[in-house]
Amino acid sequence: MLVSMTGFARAERALPEGRLIWELRTVNHRYLETTVRLPEEWRVLDPTVREALAERVRRGKLEAQLRFVRETGEGENLTLNAPLVAALGQLCKQLASDFPAPTAGLDVLRWPGVLQETPLDLESLGREVMRLLGEALEALNEARRREGERLVTGLRERAEAVAEWVARARSRLPEVREAVRSKWLARIAELGVEADPGRLEQELLFAAQRMDVAEELDRLDSHLAEWAATLARTEPVGRRLDFLLQEFNREANTLGSKSQDAELTRAAVEIKVLIEQMREQIQNVE
Repeated sequence: MLVSMTGFARAERALPEGRLIWELRTVNHRYLETTVRLPEEWRVLDPTVREALAERVRRGKLEAQLRFVRETGEGENLTLNAPLVAALGQLCKQLASDFPAPTAGLDVLRWPGVLQETPLDLESLGREVMRLLGEALEALNEARRREGERLVTGLRERAEAVAEWVARARSRLPEVREAVRSKWLARIAELGVEADPGRLEQELLFAAQRMDVAEELDRLDSHLAEWAATLARTEPVGRRLDFLLQEFNREANTLGSKSQDAELTRAAVEIKVLIEQMREQIQNVE
C-alpha cells in the first residue's frame, strides 16, 4: 500500500499526575530525519522514542513533541521543604530581637523552595509515554495511508493516460512508414533518375529504422506494467517509482527526437507532461 510522507497526529491521555500529549508531524524528505522534543525529566527516553519512530516511519522529515501538563488540583501534590523551613525559623528567631514584628506563615511559603511538588513516578509515567506514542504513531500512519490512497488514484489515472497516448502512437506507425516511403519515391521521381530497386528498398529500410519508434513504445508499455505492479506493493515504493519515471522520461525523449510525424511528436509531448505531473506527486510518497 502506497503511503504519503505528509501527516499529522495528536494523542492525549489524562492521568492523576497530569496530561500527556504527543504531537507528530511528517513532511516529505529524501531520507528519514527525526527531531524529538521531550520535557527535561524524560530526556532519558530519547533513544527509545527514536527507535519506536524508526520502526513505523521509513522516510520523511518527522517531528515528535511530548508535552506534560502537571495536574495542580487543590494543592494535594504540594509538600513543605522541612529542612528549609526549619532553617528559616532559626533565622527568624535570631532577628526577633532587632525586628520584633512577627513572621507570617504565608511569608514563609513565598520563600523560594519552601513549597515542593510531590516527585513524579517517572518509571510508571515513562511506560504511559511509550504507550501513548504507539497510539499517536498508529493515528499518524492511518492519516498517511489515507493520503496515499488519494495519491494512488491520481498516479493510476495519469499512467492510464500515458498508456492511451502510447496506443495512439503505435496505431500511427503504419501510416508513418508509408509516408516515409512515399516521400522517398516522390523525391526520386522529381530528380528524374532510374533507381535500382534493390538499393532503393535497402535505403527505405534504413530510413524507416532510423525513425522507427516501436522499440520505445514497447519499453513504455513495459514500464507501465511495472508501474502498476509497484503501486500494488506493500513496502515503501517512493524511490522505485522515481527510478521508473526516469526510465519513462528517457523513452519519451527518444520518441520525440526520432519522430518525423506531427502526431508522434504530439504524443511524445503529452507523455512528458504526464510524466512531470507524476513526478510531482511521487515527491510525497514514502
